[in-house]
Amino acid sequence: MDKKNVKMIPIYVMGKKFEVPEELTILKALEFSGFTITRGCGCRGGVCGACATVYRRKGDYRVIPGLACQTVVEPEMSLVQLPYISSRRSSYVVSEVDPDSMDIVKTYPELMRCMGCNTCTKSCPVNIQVMNYISATIQGDLKQVVELSIECVMCGMCAARCPAELSPYNIALFVRRLYGAHKLPKSPELEKRVSDIANGVYNAEIAELKITDTKKLQGIFNEMQAKKGASV
Repeated sequence: MDKKNVKMIPIYVMGKKFEVPEELTILKALEFSGFTITRGCGCRGGVCGACATVYRRKGDYRVIPGLACQTVVEPEMSLVQLPYISSRRSSYVVSEVDPDSMDIVKTYPELMRCMGCNTCTKSCPVNIQVMNYISATIQGDLKQVVELSIECVMCGMCAARCPAELSPYNIALFVRRLYGAHKLPKSPELEKRVSDIANGVYNAEIAELKITDTKKLQGIFNEMQAKKGASV
């Protein structure tokens, strides 16, 4: 990159000053500054949640959450990358959980500690109404939880900042699994396909694909995509 043709701005990473091009995302700015990101990066498209970050703007007291692959750098911003956010995740067998009983609260008893402070919602970099789906979970409205949380990217920022120490995104994932297993009507086509796979109907095709070279696989994929586009 030719610095002469690009406006450079100052940013601070872990307290150290760097000059970076003004149109870079935080993730690209870190790499431009010489950081090798092996944790805390993923799809780079804003859907995997691996690149959770927090930063402060110049003159602003607030700590602002964001996704490093989506947030564009600003002059004098101070930032830090979060390679991993630890949070509690319960163990459960979805088929053995009764979605219409107190099993949800038994699985995640910390639900009842929610104070309704809305810190989780304010922390979400993709603007999900986190507190609302936690409230819906407590009330047993599983469909509402699914609708409100379905776009969660599992970045963990809500858990990192919850003063009651809940793990909202893991709770929402648990509820979505329950809803899918117990509430949604079964697809007969899916049931048949799963049965066929279990009975070995596709074993020969799978074995052949495993030994097919990459170039041929790409051709097969492109042909399928073309047929799919033609049928729309």
